[in-house]
Amino acid sequence: MAKLKTGRHTSSLKEVRKAKRRRWANVAAKTGARGLSKEFRAALQAKDAAKVKELLPKVMSSWKKLGNRNTVHPANASRKIARFSRAAHKALKSA
Repeated sequence: MAKLKTGRHTSSLKEVRKAKRRRWANVAAKTGARGLSKEFRAALQAKDAAKVKELLPKVMSSWKKLGNRNTVHPANASRKIARFSRAAHKALKSA
């Protein structure tokens, strides 16, 4: 990239670069949480109680982090956590 003259736009250009980095970090975090959720739902379908017990804290933690950082809306994260918790409790109770 060519050297920029310092002026009124340099800070906004830096903010654009920072926003791009943050966006990709957020995309990666959301992808990871969705992947864990998919794995968790597969364990529920397979009625694998040990796997459900292992994955529930990881799934809850990943969604809680996304909510706390406002990567996803906090209420959305909370709703997902509640539904995962309810599903796990139901699966473990029947197993």
